[in-house]
Amino acid sequence: MIKFTPILLALIYGYVMFRFSAWRTARELDEKSTELADVTLRNLCDRMAAALDLKRIKVHIYEIAPVNGLAAPDGRIFITRGFYDRYRAGEVTAEEIASVIAHELGHVALGHSRRRMIDFSGQNALRTALAMVLSRFLPGIGVWIAGAVMSMLAAKLSRADEYEADAYASALLTKSGIGTAPQKSLFTKLEALTGARGGAAPAWLMSHPKTAERIAAIEANEAKWG
Repeated sequence: MIKFTPILLALIYGYVMFRFSAWRTARELDEKSTELADVTLRNLCDRMAAALDLKRIKVHIYEIAPVNGLAAPDGRIFITRGFYDRYRAGEVTAEEIASVIAHELGHVALGHSRRRMIDFSGQNALRTALAMVLSRFLPGIGVWIAGAVMSMLAAKLSRADEYEADAYASALLTKSGIGTAPQKSLFTKLEALTGARGGAAPAWLMSHPKTAERIAAIEANEAKWG
């Protein structure tokens, strides 16, 4: 029984972290968000809602500066204030913002947003257990190895989710008459908008696929769909 204690403790830790993360995320979003009221964006959301046979798609503005979109575990969709300000400044079009909303809807519809929080907690638990085991045999570097292994696993899972959400968004944008052109054009702007540099880290450590690969995947889907 004693030899299983580190694993049991790690599992308990993972569950507690999952519950705490869910509570903290919901509280943060409740306190720092308001419903999107932009008429142009609401009209585009209504077109996507009609394509999905939904009454409406509710989107919120999350009051933080970074440029990003977010799908909460409870199914709510958010655009950051930083992203919305870039749209108001003319750096991003309404259709490009709509492509972000479609992408985040994909994460919700495919179960990514809820699973990611569970995965995050589970990965933390596994990282803790693995670090405990490896540290017995590799003192000093066991923790580092455990962290590196889990980081690579998390990045791979995240990239797979991004491709799936991209495909969902492409289908929705096509069905709603918006098309995939805004989706692809936004990808070419994201590095400048977020300050990211694709070459800063190896592709297998990036949580998102490279821009060229995402666009190629969209175009492959378009060719397949005819």
